[in-house]
Amino acid sequence: MVDHLANTEINSQRIAAVENCFGASGQPLALPGRVLLGEGILTKECRKKPKPRIFFLFNDILVYGSIIINKRKYNSQHIIPLEDVTLETLPDTLQMKNRWMIKTSKKSFVVSAASLTERKEWISHLEECIKQLLSTTGRQPCREPAAPWIPDKATDICMRCTHTKFSTLTRRHHCRKCGFVVCADCSRHRFLMPRLSPKPLRVCNLCYRQLLAEEKKGPEADGGQEPMRPAVQGYEPSSDDSDKSDEDKAEQWPADTEFYTSEVSWSSFHS
Repeated sequence: MVDHLANTEINSQRIAAVENCFGASGQPLALPGRVLLGEGILTKECRKKPKPRIFFLFNDILVYGSIIINKRKYNSQHIIPLEDVTLETLPDTLQMKNRWMIKTSKKSFVVSAASLTERKEWISHLEECIKQLLSTTGRQPCREPAAPWIPDKATDICMRCTHTKFSTLTRRHHCRKCGFVVCADCSRHRFLMPRLSPKPLRVCNLCYRQLLAEEKKGPEADGGQEPMRPAVQGYEPSSDDSDKSDEDKAEQWPADTEFYTSEVSWSSFHS
């Protein structure tokens, strides 16, 4: 499919349309040999609640963003290199079905599709792209993915001390190492984790002690780690995913919108 679509006018038009939808807030996406293979709306588990996101699958990157006007305007663009992606199928929950996790060294998160068939299509196309890309570059799959953030509503108490109860005044925080929801007292430390950010990040007390112990072991502790992957423009995992840039305005997505409607095909893969 990639060979068939590469350097075709329709592929160039599709990529230009995606760039136009993101506008000045997005990064240029057109590169020699890059092909847009498919697109669709998936529900992403964010920190506060699940939210619809537009996803674009290219042969070398996965792009997603917030929906302002579908097919016309998107923002909060994220670009993920596929060579850094591994996938994990997850069981259904009461709130979300057809789930899987997209794991990378910088950020991991859960998405769900409108149907089981759609999930299979996404995973199949993603795995094929990843396989082809790793074969071409000679790289190894990501061996140390970032921990996904546990949603705020998953717990009313700190997951470390287990006695601090969250409230309007007692804020929830997330450890960037384990993804647990913790209180301020249990996450007073910051630690520099270059794989995740050039700045020291908040970590819980347990992870802080573990990171210090690993640091004291010296260079030999890092002997088995894969080398840092080159930076990809636009791939900046934020302290997400309250997604302050879009507060789910009523005019964007009415409260009665059904995201799991079998009559509607949310995704399409180009051929």
